[in-house]
Amino acid sequence: MNKLFKITLVSAFCLLGATQSKAQSPKFGHINSAELLASMPEIKVADKTLQDFNASLESQLKTMTSEYQTKVQAYQSQQAAMADPIKEAKVKEITDLEARIQEFQQTAQESAAKKKEELYSPILKRAEAAIVEVAKENTYAYIFDTSAGAVVYAQPSDNIMDIVKKKLAATPAATTAPTMPAPGIKPLPKK
Repeated sequence: MNKLFKITLVSAFCLLGATQSKAQSPKFGHINSAELLASMPEIKVADKTLQDFNASLESQLKTMTSEYQTKVQAYQSQQAAMADPIKEAKVKEITDLEARIQEFQQTAQESAAKKKEELYSPILKRAEAAIVEVAKENTYAYIFDTSAGAVVYAQPSDNIMDIVKKKLAATPAATTAPTMPAPGIKPLPKK
């Protein structure tokens, strides 16, 4: 009986050891973050908001450019009849307007980039948080983002897109208009 007990105990330890070694092998998954983001309704709102913002900047730039062209044409057509002090004043006026246009273009680009960051950052954080939660809940060791082209070769892995979409659907989105992606999702932190 004692011998049977020892054999059973050794068998149990071997089985337990085999189970633990199998449980310790890493589990891999993949997701296409671009597809995930495109499926989120917040992205459509952010895209529209950014498009409207950029359109207003562009409209202002067109107005300034039109004013500049009008002043240049007026100067060129009347230049011969102008006295030197008037010419100098008109040239200064045109030069100042040109400088304002260049400054506006630079400021507009900075504003557009800031608005984009403001709109997409919370969306990216929400998607990343959902991916991390799914990875932890389903004991994935690594999740690869196939949209970033980070994986050249990989053994078959689980596509967690549906699980993450369910997670996002279960987690309410922000009620205010979202603010600006960076493109792509940050890699998961190393353990």
